[in-house]
Amino acid sequence: MSHRPHSSELRRLALSVLQPGFVGTEAPDWVLRDIAGGLASVVLFSRNIVSPEQVARLTGRLRAENPALVVAIDEEAGDVTRIESATGSSRPGNFALGTVDDVALTEAVAADLGHELRAAGVSLDYAPSADVNSNPDNPVIGVRSFGTGPDVVSRHTAAWVRGLQSAGVAACAKHFPGHGDVAVDSHHDLPVCTARREEIEAGALPPFRAALDAGVRAVMSAHLLVPAYDPDRPATLSPRILQDLLRGELGFDGLVVSDAIEMGAVTRRYGIGGATVRAVAAGVDAVCVGGESAEAATAHLLADALCEAVADGRLPEERLAEAAVRVREFADWSVKLREAGGASQGGASQGGASQGGASQGGAPRGGAGIGQVAARRAVRISGPAGDALPLTAAPHVVELAPVTNLAIGKETPWGVAAPLRERLPDTTAVRVRESELRDGTAVLAECALRPAVGRPLVVVVRDAARHTWMSRALADLTTARPDAVTVEMGLPGPGLQDTGVRICTHGASTASGVAVAEVLAGGVRGGER
Repeated sequence: MSHRPHSSELRRLALSVLQPGFVGTEAPDWVLRDIAGGLASVVLFSRNIVSPEQVARLTGRLRAENPALVVAIDEEAGDVTRIESATGSSRPGNFALGTVDDVALTEAVAADLGHELRAAGVSLDYAPSADVNSNPDNPVIGVRSFGTGPDVVSRHTAAWVRGLQSAGVAACAKHFPGHGDVAVDSHHDLPVCTARREEIEAGALPPFRAALDAGVRAVMSAHLLVPAYDPDRPATLSPRILQDLLRGELGFDGLVVSDAIEMGAVTRRYGIGGATVRAVAAGVDAVCVGGESAEAATAHLLADALCEAVADGRLPEERLAEAAVRVREFADWSVKLREAGGASQGGASQGGASQGGASQGGAPRGGAGIGQVAARRAVRISGPAGDALPLTAAPHVVELAPVTNLAIGKETPWGVAAPLRERLPDTTAVRVRESELRDGTAVLAECALRPAVGRPLVVVVRDAARHTWMSRALADLTTARPDAVTVEMGLPGPGLQDTGVRICTHGASTASGVAVAEVLAGGVRGGER
């Protein structure tokens, strides 16, 4: 790439369509300089977060350079959390909410999260996931989806948008046109959705239509190939999908945000600069970058790439200017939304919180209150629970831990052992990974079965149906101990054994772990059986 000088106005346009992340809990000098130079958005990740008060100071410093700065975050609640990455989410994720299927509760949980984000200075949340998880082998969506069918996902996508935006934070429906029917993780490679156009229209698009009807003003594109619409270009790089389908057929006139542009699905073929240029040319208005590549050099490389593309004719300056206008219009709207959310303090969604609380004895609103109510209601118990629950003694807990996808923070805690130990202090636990079981079942006998002799055994899994090693280990443990209690914290499926007591949480948030611990220790019971 050549580095010819560009006009200051062209540089401002290029910076204005980027949404970069950065490293640190204070505003770096390069970010402040770029905001002064035209940067209109930033995105926060867990590495930027210590406490709500610290985030509020950070966002305040950033907005001192531009009061209308869009501050985004990738906060879904549940398994994918940034604002609570150190502790795990105090709210369950989408699949748990879809399982309860109470739209007032979903709206209340989203409003509760929105108030926390707004107080921290966040104006745009990359949520909800409007994906229909129709492929059980999907390695990256799973419990991030509200369900496996378009009707339930549509209902709760709309409720989430309403709740979050009632609190003054803009929602962003993702990943258009639907990331649920694939079996490849787009962080690493390019997934292909092989569904026919009519199948996509009936199965994947309804939640996005519902989000638009609910007032969403931002949509995130997916890095996946959808041959029914474009056999050559991933959705993020496809004018057929972003212009003809999203804007033309669905009538969306808001902000189109790319999924993280450094992801392998688009960079393997085009490079990060080439993918950025193609995305904006195709109809993306704001390019998200910085989940992995969060240095000043990356943001400046992308700005250079956009300027060079305008200079050599690959990117019409009119398209770049159009994207910049959409960013500015969205920023102005989000300021008004934030002000209205602060004035209303949740408005109608508080009624949903009250309904959710009343169903479990009037749990308090806010924070862990409504989140814990929702997590409890999502617990499902099957098998001979009457004889086995609550536990008669402190158990040994075996947590079979998979490698999670990159959307889930490696630092985010999950499981049942920690909250159960708070209630039954003599609880012991071990966490076992696939690499530790390659030598056969001796490891299970030593670390799982032997410590559980003469006491209850609790086996915790996460998406057992998707992991052969996990299903096999679970089968070995429940064969040796048919009285074991199995807890599935991912998607329920055929990996669960049809023996003993089975508890499904429909997500691995801290709130879900607490809900199970309450059931095991004899506190609050789970939801419908």
